[in-house]
Amino acid sequence: MIDYKTFHVVDHPLIKHKLSIMRMKETGSKDFRQMLSEIAMLMCYELTRDLPVEDVEIETPVAKMTAQRVGGKKLAIIPILRAGLGMVDGILTLVPVAKVGHIGLYRDPDTHNPVEYYCKLPFDIEERYVIVCDPMLATGGSASGAIDMLKKRGVKQIKLLCLVAAPEGVERLQADHPDVEIFAAALDDHLNESAYIVPGLGDAGDRLCGTK
Repeated sequence: MIDYKTFHVVDHPLIKHKLSIMRMKETGSKDFRQMLSEIAMLMCYELTRDLPVEDVEIETPVAKMTAQRVGGKKLAIIPILRAGLGMVDGILTLVPVAKVGHIGLYRDPDTHNPVEYYCKLPFDIEERYVIVCDPMLATGGSASGAIDMLKKRGVKQIKLLCLVAAPEGVERLQADHPDVEIFAAALDDHLNESAYIVPGLGDAGDRLCGTK
């Protein structure tokens, strides 16, 4: 059973429109990449809504005033390779000072479990507010494995940003990491026998890179 306290569908009309283009099988890699980046930017706006702010004294061309700037922990963006890379530039458009790390996981074709092959993170990752990016939350194995890796390195504040989620993946991640909020553009119907999301949009990594 999905806990909607920690799972959020960001259903802005522009996101729905762009996601529909991405789902179409005739959409090429160029448009797929552009839509993914734009959706990530739009979703980042909502995901960062609760960032703390602090008062600062500034002077406009007219008068001095007390304004607000983002305070608290600095951000880190951690895409899960390779499809997660397509979401980074969109987020950096809004948060250009964020650090970027990378986690490499692939899904074993027989067990569907994640296998780690790469991890490179900012040196102060445990002091940062982390956004994990992966377009597809299917079985939840890769996302859960990546979050395990981050928690072992001392990260305390983590949110997952994905494009399309399956109920099975949401439930798995909430069971493994009930403290992690999940933001998705859509909650699809189910996983098929190959652990692909239905209706989904196919393999996001292949479509992003034009490798299939």
